Amino acid sequence: MRELVYYVAVSLDGFIAAPDGSYDPLMRDGDHMDVLTTTYADAIPAHVLTAIGGTAPGTLFDTVIQGWNSYAHAYDVGITRPYAHLREYVATRTRGDAPDGVTYTSDPVATVQELKAQDGLNIYLCGGGDLAGALLPEIDRLILKRHPVAMGAGIPLFGNSSYQPHAFQRVDEQEFTSGVCISEYTRA
Repeated sequence: MRELVYYVAVSLDGFIAAPDGSYDPLMRDGDHMDVLTTTYADAIPAHVLTAIGGTAPGTLFDTVIQGWNSYAHAYDVGITRPYAHLREYVATRTRGDAPDGVTYTSDPVATVQELKAQDGLNIYLCGGGDLAGALLPEIDRLILKRHPVAMGAGIPLFGNSSYQPHAFQRVDEQEFTSGVCISEYTRA
């Protein structure tokens, strides 16, 4: 069965973005970038892959689900299919018709449950924090790119989810001289 994988950059104090939703405090340079552009290339937006001369290998993900605020970073600049190499789902309760190739869902939990029952590669949970909090019971694997930055405030890793412990077990960890550490966890 395919898994829902929350693959995300996070600060030392558990934030995935600044309070305004920007990602500027998180590092974009360093020796960790080679792994991000090879092993995890399926999770790179199509326009970024084109700009760096890369391609998505189609070995890790074939579907992405993200919240409206994450999607809006591309949508607001005219990119309606940021992950054109994947099946795209956007969780939103307020938007009308989706652009061609994108599916809007007002029930991301049911959507993920349906997707997990289908054949295919894993499902990439792109963000944001509130969506991750809502989908926490469905998350099978966490891949956290921990950056050596304390932000003090911002968008929490699991948004404003209610208290309900979910146990995960670390299965892999890669440390880089940049200070970034990629830690992978599976549901315990």
